[in-house]
Amino acid sequence: MPAPHALDPRDLLHRLTAETPSMIADLERLVAAESPSADGDALSACRDVLAEIGTRLLGTAPSVLPDDPTDGRPGGLLWRLGPADARPVLLVGHFDTVWPRNTLQRRPFRVDGARATGPGVFDMKAGLIQGLYGVARLREMSGEDPAVAFLVTADEEIGSPAGGRVVTEWARKSRAALVLEGAADDGALKHARKGWSFYDIRVEGVAAHAGLEPGKGRNALTDLARIVVALESLAADDDRITVTPTMAHAGTTQNTVPDRAYVTVDVRVPDVVAQKEIDAELRRLVAETAQLPYEITGGPNRPPLEEASATDLLETARICADDLGLDWPGSAAVGGISDGNLCAAAGTPTLDGLGAVGGGPHAEHEWVDVSCMAERAALVGRMVGSLPEE
Repeated sequence: MPAPHALDPRDLLHRLTAETPSMIADLERLVAAESPSADGDALSACRDVLAEIGTRLLGTAPSVLPDDPTDGRPGGLLWRLGPADARPVLLVGHFDTVWPRNTLQRRPFRVDGARATGPGVFDMKAGLIQGLYGVARLREMSGEDPAVAFLVTADEEIGSPAGGRVVTEWARKSRAALVLEGAADDGALKHARKGWSFYDIRVEGVAAHAGLEPGKGRNALTDLARIVVALESLAADDDRITVTPTMAHAGTTQNTVPDRAYVTVDVRVPDVVAQKEIDAELRRLVAETAQLPYEITGGPNRPPLEEASATDLLETARICADDLGLDWPGSAAVGGISDGNLCAAAGTPTLDGLGAVGGGPHAEHEWVDVSCMAERAALVGRMVGSLPEE
């Protein structure tokens, strides 16, 4: 690399602004590589595309993380830059999406004015492209190799069963974590996220003919319905705590008393204390309400990303935005979760929402404001260059 020199942050922004067409072209390539979490072949193909883009930009190939030993799901990618003995800044993202293969046939990547649309464009492929460009241009223009671990997982959308362990491992090794998930409304960064717990509640009854001898049956659906109604009492009126039944199934035929019924339940909480309390209360409530044999699986998956984890990094981001001449986008606490929750739980200072400006995650209208891509890439690069090495 060239000799180190002082980097004017506005030069970084100008360079990235000129590269916006290249960022959009790389975003199109990445969106075109569809990557539903459950499709191993598609994930592998998308990983190859991302590895090629990142290798071209960063000048070094990534390490390929091991496949999930339980189901063979492809692992993610890791670029490790800078001195091996330095504690890096961890950049975190994922390339899996919630969209099934062939979604592109009805929702192809398109750019209309400043708005790009397509499956996974906001959650979170634009954030990955921005992060790679931001770090690449920081390295090139400063003449220095910053201590960075750029980690991209392949299973975040399904709860990070394998990738989460890698995120936690690298968070513990790192001095800060910058999460490239999409921004909150109006481009705000994310200084807090709720914790996430999820449960699968199954009830076992006895099947019987619904017309000839219903009395000989024990209706699992009726019992589960009582449980679902009772769960409403656990939620807070102000949405501080939410308890949401999300999927349910019961029975085998229209004229048979259901002998099995199940429901999945999504729980969001603002802090660790509430997460523990709701877990205990949910189990107690089900035990008191159920009249048939039941089973509960699941529990806390992500602890909350509490505001204290982001305080110092939020101030750094504010200073960096000012250095770049950018308007401060503000910050928000949100209900969704990310692998940033795991970084904060590892004790690592963590700031989320540094990825794309846009909206509609997991929705048909998912979109990205491509006019902001250079600004966000520059903010990430500037923050990486501003955090002191330990």
